[in-house]
Amino acid sequence: MKLYVGITDRDWFEFLSRRPGIDEVNFWQPSGSRAFRVLQPGEPFLFKLHSPVNFIVGGGFLARYSPLPVELAWDAFGEKNGAGSLDEMRLRIAKYRRVRADPRESFTIGCIILVEPFFFPRDKWIPIPSEFPKHVQQGKSYDAATGTGRAIWSAVEDVLHHDRQFAVAESDALMWGTPGLVRRRLGQGSFRVLVTDTYERRCAITREKALPVLQAAHIRPVTKAGQHRVDNGILLRSDVHTLFDQGYLTVTPEHRVRVSGRLKKDFDNGEHYYQLDGSELWVPQRSEDRPNREFLAWHADTVFRG
Repeated sequence: MKLYVGITDRDWFEFLSRRPGIDEVNFWQPSGSRAFRVLQPGEPFLFKLHSPVNFIVGGGFLARYSPLPVELAWDAFGEKNGAGSLDEMRLRIAKYRRVRADPRESFTIGCIILVEPFFFPRDKWIPIPSEFPKHVQQGKSYDAATGTGRAIWSAVEDVLHHDRQFAVAESDALMWGTPGLVRRRLGQGSFRVLVTDTYERRCAITREKALPVLQAAHIRPVTKAGQHRVDNGILLRSDVHTLFDQGYLTVTPEHRVRVSGRLKKDFDNGEHYYQLDGSELWVPQRSEDRPNREFLAWHADTVFRG
């Protein structure tokens, strides 16, 4: 297992550390031009403050890296981006990019999405190793099983496992991640981003690619015992999502779209949507990412106005 010690903006850290119960955060980079490929999903990403404050002060577990328009990042994570408003976030991005903050400019930022974050109080901060590069700009990776990496992770685990407020719960379901790693629970924002990327940023029914109107739909809602799992999600255009949630449209376990006759009865309209009836759902290549048949059957039997 690898771990990564990332250089962290202190304002970002302090803003989030004052908000208890956060289940996910967006560790964003001002530019989305350089992908973060150092870690695999489930591996730890630790926070180190800028020098001269040379301490590890918390961390989280990688869910996904994704370059996103700042508006979508804000819509998905809100204050979990480490800012109080979208305008404030725009100002920070513009500052780091050294450009004027234009509210019409749709910045693309690099989003390192972390779940189950933890923030240590001052008396729990961990000094970085003496050999940590002084002038590193972004961070450094380590093998968590040997040498310095093992010492760092042991110190982090000591805080996590001996202080109840930092207990990191293991999931009772396999949500995502590579074999051999503990599967971590996704939050609402990370669910949205993972589903969006898994479906290659296009509606699984209409094939629409305009990102602002695409939404990650839960097949079985969280309010009905559903979970933030990729196989409990479908990427849908916003109007189709609404019809799906209200039972005017469903997807069979065989991945066929069905449109309810109630749509015309209730609204004397819907011809456009009836053209979708019987069409085949576009599904991800990996079978484990495809809509769970059990969840689809539940939606068809419980929600659909057939």
